[in-house]
Amino acid sequence: MKNISVFLTVIVLSAGLSANAQTDSLDIKIGQMIMVGFPGTSIESSDPLIQLIKGGHVGGVILFEKNIDSVNSYYNLKNLTFTMQSYAKVPLFMAIDQEGGRVNRLKTKYGFPESVSEAYLGKLNNADSSRYYAQTTAATLAGLGFNVNFAPVLDLASNPDNPIIAKLGRSYSADPEVVARLAAIFIKEHTRLHIITVGKHFPGHGSSKSDTHKGMADVTDTWNEKELIPYQELNDEGLLKGVMSAHIVNRNLDSLGLPGTLSESILQGILRQRLGYDGVVFSDDMQMHAITKYYGIEKALELGINAGLDVVIFSNNIRASKDRDPNYLHQLIRRLVLEGKIKRERIDQSYQRIMKLKKEMLYE
Repeated sequence: MKNISVFLTVIVLSAGLSANAQTDSLDIKIGQMIMVGFPGTSIESSDPLIQLIKGGHVGGVILFEKNIDSVNSYYNLKNLTFTMQSYAKVPLFMAIDQEGGRVNRLKTKYGFPESVSEAYLGKLNNADSSRYYAQTTAATLAGLGFNVNFAPVLDLASNPDNPIIAKLGRSYSADPEVVARLAAIFIKEHTRLHIITVGKHFPGHGSSKSDTHKGMADVTDTWNEKELIPYQELNDEGLLKGVMSAHIVNRNLDSLGLPGTLSESILQGILRQRLGYDGVVFSDDMQMHAITKYYGIEKALELGINAGLDVVIFSNNIRASKDRDPNYLHQLIRRLVLEGKIKRERIDQSYQRIMKLKKEMLYE
């Protein structure tokens, strides 16, 4: 296990950056905060994304079903993740949404093992069944070169008509104790294989009536305190290493009406101070219309990072959203820092959390 400061020195020297350590370290720290999607099923060394990975300006990549070749699916997907990883001076967060059920990128038609939904496992409420499917998922991801799974869903199935959670079978249960217990099994099996799990969507998306992919979702009148219980219990057990924010609005939690992803009251006041969480906070996709329609990319980055986001995700996978070049995102965040709109200390905090998690989970 190497020391974080040694990693940084190696990155700066290997990348052939200038002697200005302050500027270089800022660039690398910002790079670790950026996770982006990629359009293809293979990648060449000349691809702009590879150059950004080599220079330390991207810290993570998220892949989707569109990245899976219909022929030789396992081999080609593994080759894609390993190729990207081979150019990184610091291991990339190589991420995927593999919840099971409807949110299932690795489908059986590509030759991957069958998965089931959280709702199915919640109805069974059986530890052995949950453990079996968690082991299968974790082993598949590890073999493919993924080290981050944006799961489990910790939302409660409190609104059975919720179009994006309950109706899709993405919640274990309306009972927070069932959610916490089954999620703990899922997390432990992934951790055994060095797969980082990310509980979502904080502070709770289960009571919403709308889909944040399409626009704003307000849970002010429907959200309940018990939606925090899975996060609290998993954090108290030391199992919660990653948390994904929700784009939901709750004016009882944020008087300004900012969505959770952009809310200091929610991310700092509730998640960190009240629940005591000190791990990495990942944004939900910053290109969802709940963010892009109301705030624009620059303001969203300013608000979100100041609120406490550690990793900002741009999947380039949302319809009617403009694809975002990771270099553009890097330069935009850098400018916001140099203009004093985001404090360097805020960048440093995120960098330290990210590197701590990578050191703990990704380095042998």
